[in-house]
Amino acid sequence: MTLPILTAEEQRVLGCLLEKEITVPESYPLTLNALRTACNQKSSREPVVEYDERTIQDAVRSLKDRGLARVTWMDYGKRTLKYAQSLVEELELEDDERAVLTVLLLRGEQAPGELKTRTDRLHRFDDRADVEATLQKMAGRAEPLVVQLERKTGQQDNRWQHLLGDAPVAAALPAVDKEQVLADGVAARDQKIIASYNSVAGAYAETFGVVDRPFEQWFLTRVAELAGPHRTADVGCGPGGPTAFLAEAGADPVGFDISPEMIEVARSRFPELEFEVADLRRLLRPNNAAGWGAVVANHSLVHFAPSELPGIIRGLVDTLLPDGILAIILQVGNEVLDRTEFLGEEIDLSWVRHDPADVRRIVESTGLTAVETYIASDDRPADRLYLIAGRP
Repeated sequence: MTLPILTAEEQRVLGCLLEKEITVPESYPLTLNALRTACNQKSSREPVVEYDERTIQDAVRSLKDRGLARVTWMDYGKRTLKYAQSLVEELELEDDERAVLTVLLLRGEQAPGELKTRTDRLHRFDDRADVEATLQKMAGRAEPLVVQLERKTGQQDNRWQHLLGDAPVAAALPAVDKEQVLADGVAARDQKIIASYNSVAGAYAETFGVVDRPFEQWFLTRVAELAGPHRTADVGCGPGGPTAFLAEAGADPVGFDISPEMIEVARSRFPELEFEVADLRRLLRPNNAAGWGAVVANHSLVHFAPSELPGIIRGLVDTLLPDGILAIILQVGNEVLDRTEFLGEEIDLSWVRHDPADVRRIVESTGLTAVETYIASDDRPADRLYLIAGRP
């Protein structure tokens, strides 16, 4: 068939149908309400939209007229229309092609490394080269499905775009005052961090006490490999789960946290490991070495304002050995999330979701090079940046 040219609304609807058929097969085909919710989802979508039911219905009708979607009735209960995709059959897509096209429809142009992490729930690619082979296959069709874009200034990797229509234009992001977390001063904010995490230490260990997600396991194993025989600092270690995982992966870690209660819980859970109460902004070099082989900041920068990050990251880098690495895991986005309740306890704390490009620029301004960078998306509320950097 001739390659269809889709509007932005049709791309989003079709991408959602492709995605949900794989990720939630028990509720597929989708009702109109479920499809609208999927289209307007705040995570794993670029740009974020707010479609009404009429917009969804018009897009589905157009897709159906071209044989790219179908409408069915539920066989029981209230006769409710449900919607499904038929693009896979029309374009004869293989599983790997389907996964890549789905994510490109939902998130626009991307680099192979981003596609590797973002397609994980749809199709398991062995590595980045496996993704690139699929992209080349899709580009080599009689009617190409994707195209490689010219690399722009500052980009390390070539990005790819689907050819099923023009890329949706993202609306300008609203200005977000991320400095508001310092409205009452640094000391007051710091006390909120300590008090909040002291209050949830036990519950936090029960809920987030182990590293159980495959990508984070792979990432921390990679950090342990790069650190080699040198000591590793896990700053913002919480109740010690990531520190313990690093140790199991072969690292020689020390866990640091500003919350005394978190450190007490970590010591009780992992008495064979070393934990200290410490502020990551004043991290010292290890007593028996000239520096750290690796410093891991695992979700420990989420309560700081953007203006604080350059000084914090510079301080962490200054404690590294010449061949040491900095590893960062961080929720990314364009918002400040204020919370008064967390894990069943009353708190007063704000989470700042930083721009991944800004974080990378700050890291590279210290003289490090971002060796590996990934953006991960799954069922959690926000995307996460995984970054490993070292000196050239």
